[in-house]
Amino acid sequence: MKKPNVSFEFFPPKSLEASFRLWDTIHTLAPLGPRFVSVTYGAGGTTRELTREAVGTLHKATGLNVAAHLTCVDATREETLAIADGFHKAGVSEIVALRGDPPKGSNGFTPNPEGFANSCELIEALADTGKFTIRVGAYPEKHPEAADRQADIDWLKRKIDAGANEAITQFFFEAETFFRFRDDCVKAGIDAPIIPGVLPIENWAGVRKFAQACGTAIPAWLDDTFDKAIRDDRQDLLATALATELCSELIEGGAEDLHFYTLNRPELTRDVCHALGVTPKVELRDVA
Repeated sequence: MKKPNVSFEFFPPKSLEASFRLWDTIHTLAPLGPRFVSVTYGAGGTTRELTREAVGTLHKATGLNVAAHLTCVDATREETLAIADGFHKAGVSEIVALRGDPPKGSNGFTPNPEGFANSCELIEALADTGKFTIRVGAYPEKHPEAADRQADIDWLKRKIDAGANEAITQFFFEAETFFRFRDDCVKAGIDAPIIPGVLPIENWAGVRKFAQACGTAIPAWLDDTFDKAIRDDRQDLLATALATELCSELIEGGAEDLHFYTLNRPELTRDVCHALGVTPKVELRDVA
């Protein structure tokens, strides 16, 4: 089996304890030689400043190829592009461009009157600068706000046509879900790379709740399997086995890149990567 290129998603820390967890995560995963690592934005832009600080520090301290998340939420066009320019001045040339989740308690996404109305407008503006590699989100299962699956595919095509270079999918539980989506994207004329997003299951109850919120189908067998594993205190072994099997099927089906949602908990992701033959390449030094 061919070894995949891997990338990892982190979220910015909100406390001192969370900062130590992030650096531990980076120390654990950076030696695996990721193609890039990304840093998220909180819902409603709540971690905007933390994201900026984490991106700059990560790039400077580790030399990793850092991709900064950037959204349309609660900012003018001028403010958003100023943030992007700040990333570029800090040496960061990759952006994950998203519409963004609305603030908790709101009735959905409402554009800033002077902001970008949607992700396509943001992507087009970033592409016009000529400064960035741009990645976008993709939804192999119907987004909660989409009319149907085809609407998601049509919207992805608009994002690629606006200037995006690659797409990263929302997580899913079965490889066939990704393959079906990939084939439908090809039929729609999308020729940009689509990277499958993988979420190793650290906590089944939490992941299950997250899946329900974002429209990810939960196979009945998965509920049954985790119920038994939790009773036997073998959930970590099960999570590692399931994620490794999913990744292996994706690779055998032609996926060359895998993007891991780490939730700043590196152990399961590291173990899965090792099982796939992705092993440490260099020792990470010079991290404050």
